[in-house]
Amino acid sequence: MADQVSPIKTQALVSRGPFSEGKWAIEDVTLREPREDEVVVEIVASGICHTDLHCGNTRDDQGVPAVFYPRVLGHEGSGYVTKVGSAVTTVRPGDAVLLSFAYCGTCHVCLTGPPSHCTRFFEINFVGEPSFSKPDAGANDSIHGRFFGQSSFAKHTVVSSKSVVNVSSLNLSRADLQLLAPLGCGLQTGSGTVINVAAAEPSDSIAILGLGGVGLAAVMAAKMCGCAAIVGIDRVASRLELARSLGATHTIDTSGLAPAQVADAIRDATDGLGATVCIDTSASPALVAALLDGTRYMGRVIQVGTGMPDATLSLHMQSFMVSGKTYRGAVQGHCRTDESIPQMVRWWRDGVFPVERLVQFWGVKEFEKAVAEMGKGEVVKPVLVW
Repeated sequence: MADQVSPIKTQALVSRGPFSEGKWAIEDVTLREPREDEVVVEIVASGICHTDLHCGNTRDDQGVPAVFYPRVLGHEGSGYVTKVGSAVTTVRPGDAVLLSFAYCGTCHVCLTGPPSHCTRFFEINFVGEPSFSKPDAGANDSIHGRFFGQSSFAKHTVVSSKSVVNVSSLNLSRADLQLLAPLGCGLQTGSGTVINVAAAEPSDSIAILGLGGVGLAAVMAAKMCGCAAIVGIDRVASRLELARSLGATHTIDTSGLAPAQVADAIRDATDGLGATVCIDTSASPALVAALLDGTRYMGRVIQVGTGMPDATLSLHMQSFMVSGKTYRGAVQGHCRTDESIPQMVRWWRDGVFPVERLVQFWGVKEFEKAVAEMGKGEVVKPVLVW
């Protein structure tokens, strides 16, 4: 007779409705067994990203894609592998891992380009599937997991093997894993957008709108690239000050500024010509339009912020054609995670990617305080620690 498999009893931060309605709570849950292409990870820490709030602070009757309950969110996890599926060869129990997005690995984009633009990206990362349940409740209370392939707001979680980056060879301590948990989304997106998407060079003047984790990682990457001008744009004074200390040559406080004034300020900071590269993390149509206006002829605007379903952008076709400008979207900085995450760890160790300047730690039971501080703008990257 085959040995019976004991269910994994653990805890998770379960979202049963919008955060602002008090419907997130730490709950005792049971984790299902991993399938052949999955692993179980004991989570050490997880960053909180605005996408967690986008999907977990919206009512599920508003028609917003990827919003449903109950579920376990979290997609900037770190930890240790405890179980592996039969088809997994990249990790084994005990390995230290950093977690990132999932992808199919078989579509034409995954085979020829960055897997962050996988044709099934939305389905794989946002839809998820039941992974948790309440003890003794069976199928009567299934809770979705595999958010971004990982659902790292849990003490133990089932993770897609595509989301796992084995960092055991890098000799990271548990404290290091806590600090570096956010590498797999926000910091990867910011740095990758500068280095992979923009291919920034010393001749570039780069403007970065929104100085959260993504934007400040972009500032640090632009400094590494030696960009001639690095313009940080935000309305929170502490973030503007932090951007200057991390390498921004100019900052623009958008408080009280109309979009046209933001564009003028970008030109003033870039020899009157406008930026050669503008990166938007806000997904605000009015501000994206300001970036297009503040970009010089033949310049590039890269949108990484996630807009709401009804957000649109209007272009004056003739002016856009004549200017030769480029407007494009990018996801996760076009990164291949098995390359980008170890590279960011090396940058951190070399002192040129000071993640510790962005992070503040909170015990997982303090999640409400962590989200509140992030909302105020004073904390760049809150990290929940188990």
